[in-house]
Amino acid sequence: MPDSMVIPINSTYVAMIGTDRKPARCNALMGDIGQGVRCTMYEKRSSSCQEFQASWENGEHNPHCDAARAAHGLPPIDPPIEPSISPDRVA
Repeated sequence: MPDSMVIPINSTYVAMIGTDRKPARCNALMGDIGQGVRCTMYEKRSSSCQEFQASWENGEHNPHCDAARAAHGLPPIDPPIEPSISPDRVA
């Protein structure tokens, strides 16, 4: 992680610049939230970013994802809809 992209939290940890503000917005995030964004340093992103999962990404709800989306006026991600089999469908 380049030093120019982070701020110290304590003697051991750093955070991405922008995540210390309200609303938080990482300085490596490019684009408009809710429209289309991407990480400009995806391959070098921090372990906390690597570990953060969007809700339902691996079949599990993440309330922190919901909170982050709400902070930017976005609704939570809905769980995937299981395909149903019509009672009229004969196998």
